[in-house]
Amino acid sequence: MGVVIFHGGPDGGPEPRFDFSSNANALGPNPVVLEAVRAADLSRYPDPAYTALRTRLGAWHGVPAGRVVVGAGASELIHRVVRVFGGPVLTLEPTFGEYAAAARAAGVEHLATYGPEAFLEALPGAGVAFLAQPDNPSGEVHEAAFLDEASRRAREGGARLVVDLAYAPLVEGDAPRPAEALQLHAPNKAHGLVGVRAGYLVLPPGLAAPLVEAAPSWVIGPAAVAFLEAQAGEAARAWVRSTRPRLWLWRRSLAASLRALGYEVREGAANFLMARLGAAAAGRLRRRSIRVRPLDDKGLPDWARLSAQPPAAQQALLRAAQESS
Repeated sequence: MGVVIFHGGPDGGPEPRFDFSSNANALGPNPVVLEAVRAADLSRYPDPAYTALRTRLGAWHGVPAGRVVVGAGASELIHRVVRVFGGPVLTLEPTFGEYAAAARAAGVEHLATYGPEAFLEALPGAGVAFLAQPDNPSGEVHEAAFLDEASRRAREGGARLVVDLAYAPLVEGDAPRPAEALQLHAPNKAHGLVGVRAGYLVLPPGLAAPLVEAAPSWVIGPAAVAFLEAQAGEAARAWVRSTRPRLWLWRRSLAASLRALGYEVREGAANFLMARLGAAAAGRLRRRSIRVRPLDDKGLPDWARLSAQPPAAQQALLRAAQESS
């Protein structure tokens, strides 16, 4: 059996009463996209070239349809990018574990760096470099100057820089992105429909063809097509915008409450944060029907990632944390 990559969400046990481990929009699902998914005709194949969908997504991003590649969620596209462009795979740790998993699956070297300067110095030797914007698990947003420099060094060194924008729609403030990078979009998080596996890449000119050729036939089905089409509409985007202030309020409230209990917190600008709850905290909370995302796999055994959740969930978490401390 291969290595199991744990991200958050289902853990094989009964569903918890309160789930802080998943970063999906806690106010979802977005009713606009949910209605579109439910109306999808599942008795038919979609267009194998996804022409209309790519045209719609391209128009939204201001690029030709030929610069858009669709896939079965961020993870599938990450693996496809690595298979096509090769390694070494460069990451700025701690970050999303699928980047390293894709390197292992492709049999290429994984270069883990710690700190922006180390990442920039390693870029000339990379095949593919990944940056999450905002980062996951910290929720911190990379500055435009760093991203522009990374883009420049990647271009000069022949590396493919991929900026993962999975949580960018939920960021408080701006999430800069360099125009020359491969932009990875996984909108199911922002819309609260993570069970619909759908994502897409917006690419610089000339890079789409090998990625399209590397995909299996009908890589996404009609429900995923309906989701991606609907999320590009103004009504769906307006819903996401309407949820963000409450998510930010919940994140700030959770951070303040944990700090008041004496816990160290790293709070970025996304809809989640990191808290130093202790090495055994995840197990203790799980027994109280509360799930958090432990970060021991990222070399942070005392830390956990927690998403912004409603007040009732936060109160249950804080009570459990006090009782077990």
